[in-house]
Amino acid sequence: MVASDEKSAAAFRTIGEVAQATGVAPHVLRYWEERFPQLRPVTRAGKRRYYRPTDVALVERIAHLLQREGYTIKGVQQLFARERGTAGDTESKAPSAPASDADAIATAESIATTQRDTLARVRVVRDWIAAALDEG
Repeated sequence: MVASDEKSAAAFRTIGEVAQATGVAPHVLRYWEERFPQLRPVTRAGKRRYYRPTDVALVERIAHLLQREGYTIKGVQQLFARERGTAGDTESKAPSAPASDADAIATAESIATTQRDTLARVRVVRDWIAAALDEG
């Protein structure tokens, strides 16, 4: 997650700050909020959105899956449904928002740990393939 110099990593971000940090346009973020029930920023007076650290981590993950992994919106929805251990319509089964900021931070840390573990496994496979190619 990209944090600005002025705010702590646990601070809430506006839609503009999230757009700048992730490279995802504000209108796309609003569209993703409609498509992914997991993405629910806090709204304050005047319907101004504030994204929690877990929301920013989710935006980064969705962007990665769509832009780098080649998933479609439907494909990402299905992936999230499988990860939740449910089947069927992903839009009708929205998970509840984190109960507190501490829960939100714990969830973001869990996502980051999973991503680091996956990256470590990919590096092991890469090194194994490189060694096999060097031998042949």
